Amino acid sequence: MKAFVAGATGETGRRIVQELIAHKIPVRALVRDTEKAREILPAEAQLVVGDVLKPETLTEALGDSTVLLCATGAKPSFDPTGPYKVDFEGSKNLVDAAQAKGIEHFVFVSSLCTSQLFHPLNLFWLILVWKKQAEEYLQKSGLIYTIVRPGGLKNEDNSNPIVMQGADTLFDGSIPRQKVAQVCVEALFEPTARNKVLEIISKPEATAKNFRELFTNVA
Repeated sequence: MKAFVAGATGETGRRIVQELIAHKIPVRALVRDTEKAREILPAEAQLVVGDVLKPETLTEALGDSTVLLCATGAKPSFDPTGPYKVDFEGSKNLVDAAQAKGIEHFVFVSSLCTSQLFHPLNLFWLILVWKKQAEEYLQKSGLIYTIVRPGGLKNEDNSNPIVMQGADTLFDGSIPRQKVAQVCVEALFEPTARNKVLEIISKPEATAKNFRELFTNVA
């Protein structure tokens, strides 16, 4: 297995890179600025230059990767096209490149509530709408996929157990980014995580389960 991570320098992406390296999985990290990325990412990560909005850069960047993890996301800005470009067009370009390369598993970090049109987050230039469009494009691609929809993201980890349910069943809650990274990487090893939408939060009162149990319990 060799992993390609898009959005590798983001808060969630960098944790995915760390988690992959902890599992001894070689990593190709897609970056736009290698100097900045080297300050953020572990030395073991191989940095490859490219941009999800420039599809011609992705084929070479993917190299000999066999799995792809996407943790890209539009940053808050005054550009109304940001979420459309990054969360949909960029994700679509990655799916197309993954198809062309024969990627074996595509793990996509999305968001809770993507099916709720009138969610407050859609006031940010319809960000959930475009994430949902990207999810559907991936689902129709024929690639093996796992779509991970986390709740509100926290930078600090905690010991709260993970709650994992199927699509459109969790509507609030939060989760540390470290746990999101763990779910994304563990999904690569667990067949029962394939071709599923996984909604995840963490709660102190939840019953602790191992990853196999969590994935298996989602229909």
